[in-house]
Amino acid sequence: MSSEESGAPDETVGATPAGATGSSGEATEHDPDGLDLARALTRAVARVGGKPAKRRSTRSRRTNEKGRVSGAHPDERDPQTLDATINRLVGDHGWDLSLRVHGVFGRWAQIVGQEIAQHCEPESFADGKLIVRTDSTAWATQLRLLAPTLVRRLNEELGHGTVTIIEVLAPNGPTWKKGRRSVRGGRGPRDTYG
Repeated sequence: MSSEESGAPDETVGATPAGATGSSGEATEHDPDGLDLARALTRAVARVGGKPAKRRSTRSRRTNEKGRVSGAHPDERDPQTLDATINRLVGDHGWDLSLRVHGVFGRWAQIVGQEIAQHCEPESFADGKLIVRTDSTAWATQLRLLAPTLVRRLNEELGHGTVTIIEVLAPNGPTWKKGRRSVRGGRGPRDTYG
């Protein structure tokens, strides 16, 4: 017998969840339609709690495992540009000065001038000391005279006080050592080759 024939109201329209009781105290089936189910759940919660449930804000904020608040605003977990990521990596590892020094080594000819760059090249940099090797003793002497000007130019590029001294090395001379064995304190090569 249908509900229309018995004169009883249709229970499926205002259905309550399975296992819940209707207004008459008997268990009712729920309609699988999501809207009706949501209405029924809302009514059931309102009857049990006595007051309506608080609505959550649409801009809800959650705290992650590090205690930071997550929301609609940008933070470090958002996609970052490659430039920002590399700058952060360089800063975290302390590579800033080393990269700037190697940048100066790469632009050596622009910084010191084409003529000087043809006759000398930087070898290393450590603790404010730049070591430069020349191709002749004459250019070594010339570069020693130009050292204060060169230090000023390099500090303009790298930052004040980065380069404190320039050590100029003459070209590598020929070695007379042949073979695996040598004598310490020996007199070395002579003027006669016999």
